[in-house]
Amino acid sequence: MRLPPLAAVRAFEAAARHLSFTRAAAELGMTQAAISYQIKTLEQRTGTSLFRRQHRRIELSEAGARLAPVISDAFARMDAAFAGLRQTAEGVLTVSAVTTLASNWLAPRIGAFQLANPNLAVRLEGSSHLVDFDRDDVDAAIRLGPGPWHRGLRAHRLFCQRLTPVCSPTLAARLGPNPQPRDLLRLPLIEEEGTDWGLWFDLAGVDVADRETAGPPMVLETQQMMVNAAAVSAGVALVEPLMFPGEVTGDRLVRPFDVLLEHDRNQYWLVYPAGRHNAPKIRAFRDWVLAEVAAMEDGTD
Repeated sequence: MRLPPLAAVRAFEAAARHLSFTRAAAELGMTQAAISYQIKTLEQRTGTSLFRRQHRRIELSEAGARLAPVISDAFARMDAAFAGLRQTAEGVLTVSAVTTLASNWLAPRIGAFQLANPNLAVRLEGSSHLVDFDRDDVDAAIRLGPGPWHRGLRAHRLFCQRLTPVCSPTLAARLGPNPQPRDLLRLPLIEEEGTDWGLWFDLAGVDVADRETAGPPMVLETQQMMVNAAAVSAGVALVEPLMFPGEVTGDRLVRPFDVLLEHDRNQYWLVYPAGRHNAPKIRAFRDWVLAEVAAMEDGTD
């Protein structure tokens, strides 16, 4: 026999527990007539009476008395299973961040968050793809863009991306003793998709006419790829030095100019579903990452 409708089974379990259609209806948010209908449906499916209707009261029939504890136990097991799932889900924080920030800024810091929140297991994913919070198993994301974001999201601006040229000491030597920003046009240029050397040259005062002599830049997917390419003298990369402090202060890369490009369209944002802004794990991560940004900007990081 196929299983009867779950609504009918649920109505029977509540009525059997309370020995009252009225109380079962109140518990399940149904009418007394609806409870009676569901139980009649179940009795038709089983071919036996489950209750004896007395004046102003009901009692379980022999068949109902055998069935009730089994059904109650089954519902208790299901409740426990779903509670376990909810508990597990709330014990894991999944954060998606743009690749370079995930690996070079967030990963070195996330251990401190884990230590401060030992009951949370942290999963950090590096990805540039937009997150669908209704479909993807992600609690919060950090993305680069201009904002504002979808109305269903809460968004907190973290900081602005700042871009500047870096290259190997070998390429820097080819610029000569007193280089000017336009001298970069004589070297191969490297940029990440979504960034623009033209904006940096505008800021550095390089004429558009001079830029026409340069070839098209090499476009790489991530800043980490750009830094690796620049370190072996493949070209001059337009990157964010904040993400590569060891590379720039060491001997792999140099900054031939101190001009930093900031643009409104390149802001880092923490985003998450607005309906979950009070979820403990999201609130804990939000407060922590905003404190990390504040410490970084006031120089205490």
